[in-house]
Order: sequence, then structure tokens, then C-alpha cells
Amino acid sequence: MRIAENIISLQLKEMPLMKPNRFIMLLSITLVSLSAILFSIQYLVFRDTRDTFFYLFQDIAFLPMQVMLVTIVLDRIMRITEKRERLTKQNMVIGTFFSEMGAELLKYFSSVDPNIESVRENLVIKGSWTDKDYKAASIHLAAYQPGIAIDKVDFEKFKNTLIGHRVFLLGLLENQNLLEHERFTDVLWATFHLLEELMYRKDFSKSPRSDLEHLAGDMKRAYQNLICQWIDYMQHLKISYPYLFSLALRTNPFDPTSKVEVAGK
Repeated sequence: MRIAENIISLQLKEMPLMKPNRFIMLLSITLVSLSAILFSIQYLVFRDTRDTFFYLFQDIAFLPMQVMLVTIVLDRIMRITEKRERLTKQNMVIGTFFSEMGAELLKYFSSVDPNIESVRENLVIKGSWTDKDYKAASIHLAAYQPGIAIDKVDFEKFKNTLIGHRVFLLGLLENQNLLEHERFTDVLWATFHLLEELMYRKDFSKSPRSDLEHLAGDMKRAYQNLICQWIDYMQHLKISYPYLFSLALRTNPFDPTSKVEVAGK
């Protein structure tokens, strides 16, 4: 077995220097030759061809079943590995979104939401929260109907803020890793739709109340999707990246008492 491992290791080191088909052919020839050598040694030692061929054909008889089992197991392992890699990449992109603009949007939305106090306890996350706490908060927030106080919204300033992130948003919408993440895709589309609606308005001082209420409805859609995604993201940070979770707690956009500085004991 050590001989086989050494031969395979040597071939793998040479793999970048040769074409894949050539490598497979050389590896196959090497392994078949090694089997022939081992069978020859067995015959020379035991001088019994009958048992040799009996066990050979017995192994061959079970080969299809072994191939089937190995294929199923390997396929399952590969699927799990690929799924984990996709989730990792997706969460990296989601993290970038919240760092770049998501947290800023949540802070602004909550500042003009007259109903925020009714759910603030579900948004001021504690480091001691368990999966049960996150699940309860997610269920509560999924049913939450946020409000937007139109008179408090500076639509022109808010539009310019979103325009500043337009290229970033377009880049996220083109990211293939996000195609399977429906919730975050909804966040992006709702945010981008809101941006487009605002960009078409040239003078908000001349917009009728009904039009501003329409824009407020678009803000609510983006806001609600953002809240649900943010809760999931915070739970992910706690499990996978405690140091990032610590910073996220200290910059919680829903906690008016949060401070980025680490408090002394």
C-alpha cells in the first residue's frame, strides 16, 4: 500500500504539468500494473491459482454494489460540501451588504417608524440569546407591520443616500451566489425598486400626499424584508464569527443605547 501511495502522490505532484486525460490514463495503468504485481506475488508465495481467481471473481461480483454505494455516499458528501460553500459565500455577501448600507438603512427606517417601540425588545439582541430566542424574535417580526411617518422622512436626502449605493446594489444583483437565497434576493429587489421610484421623482415638494404614501409603502416593504434578514444574519454571526457578532451588538441600529466602545468591567 505504501508503494501505491507513493506512486499516486508522485503522479499528483506532476498533474499540473500534464493534461487531465493523460494523468487519468497513467494513473489507471499504474494501478492495474500494481494489481497484477500483487497477484503475481500472491501466486509465488501460495502457489494456488484456484483460490486466487475465486476471490478475484468474488470481489468483481460485489464491485457494482460497491460502486453504487460509493457513488451515493460521495455524491451526498459533495452536495453537502457544495451547499456549505454556497452558504458561506452568501453570508459573506450579506455581511458586506449590512456593513456597506444595510445597517444604515435599518437605523434610518427605525427612526421614522412610529411603531418601533412595540417590537424593539425583539430587535435589541443580547449576547446571551439562544436559538430559541432568535426563533421567537423571527416569528414575531415576520408578522410585524412597520409604519413610516411621512412627515419625518427627508425624501431628497434619502434618495441621494441610496443613489450613492446604486453601483453596489447592481453588483449584488449580478452575484450568482445569491440566486438561491430567496429572502436576501427579496431584500435587494425591494431596496432597488425603492431606489428607482425615488430616482424618478425630481421635486418631492411638489409630490401629492398620495404619491408620498406610495413611496412610504415601498419603504415599508424594504424595511420589513431587511428586519427579517438582519435577525438571521445576527444569528449566523453569533455561531460562526463571534468577534464580528460582538461588533454588530455594539452597533445595533435598533438599540439607542448602543456604543461601539467596549465598556470596562
